[in-house]
Amino acid sequence: MKQFWKEFRDFIARGNLVEIAVAFVMGAAFGAVVNSFIFDIVMPPIGKLVGNVDFSNLFVVLGPEKYSSAEAARQAGAPAIYYGRFINNLVNFLIIALVMFLLVRAVMKMRKAKEEVPAAPTTKECPYCKTQIPIGAVRCPNCTSQLA
Repeated sequence: MKQFWKEFRDFIARGNLVEIAVAFVMGAAFGAVVNSFIFDIVMPPIGKLVGNVDFSNLFVVLGPEKYSSAEAARQAGAPAIYYGRFINNLVNFLIIALVMFLLVRAVMKMRKAKEEVPAAPTTKECPYCKTQIPIGAVRCPNCTSQLA
């Protein structure tokens, strides 16, 4: 049993798992910020531009009943298509996807820039026998020629 807890502790303390947990929490927090941005900042002006529409309240009841709001239809348990909420979530998804694309693109550029830096050469060619020798050599170990 002691071995089990030791293995479990080692598993939890692994770097990748901790990084994934941090990324998950940050993603959830980022999602909350984006949700607020969409529902509180982006959609109200768009709704105002298209005629004072509250997108979260757009719905079609699949029956003869009439309801004053989407919330009233939900509380009554009426079958309805809540397409306004879908529009909000679609805009939310597109903004998150755009931000993630830009983030991944920036990270890939940084990685590519780091990879493109060529390593300093460690060898040079002997001008006499054309074999590779250490860059600091003053005499070729193969042909014993004196190097400049």
